[in-house]
Amino acid sequence: MSKKKHSSACPCGLTASYADCCGRYIDGTQQAPTAESLMRSRYAAYTMNNADYLLASWHASTRPAELDLSREERFVKWLALDVLSTQAGSAEDDAGVVEFVARYKVNGRAQRLHEVSRFRKEDGRWFYVDGDAEEG
Repeated sequence: MSKKKHSSACPCGLTASYADCCGRYIDGTQQAPTAESLMRSRYAAYTMNNADYLLASWHASTRPAELDLSREERFVKWLALDVLSTQAGSAEDDAGVVEFVARYKVNGRAQRLHEVSRFRKEDGRWFYVDGDAEEG
């Protein structure tokens, strides 16, 4: 798992530094306050091949037993994240939906993942539940 420099831009696409954006959720300093912030932090974790955070932020009802990112580490380069819409998922909600497009390259070939992800909050903490995705 690679480490991100705390002064560099956050890979989630917001203008804040990694430390002031997704880094604080990934390192456990704070909990993501909204479904969108959790989704952005999970994207950042994918860019860093941080399977531990991805599993910890995955809802227990749908979480895989393990997550092997070794292929991604070798062949995938994450390029950009665009959040298209959110439904609910605020700090006051218990569920939310985030639609996004993530752009990446596999062996130099451009790809995109368009997903509508579902999130649930339990005991004040947001979790990724599942999503409907199309890749291409």
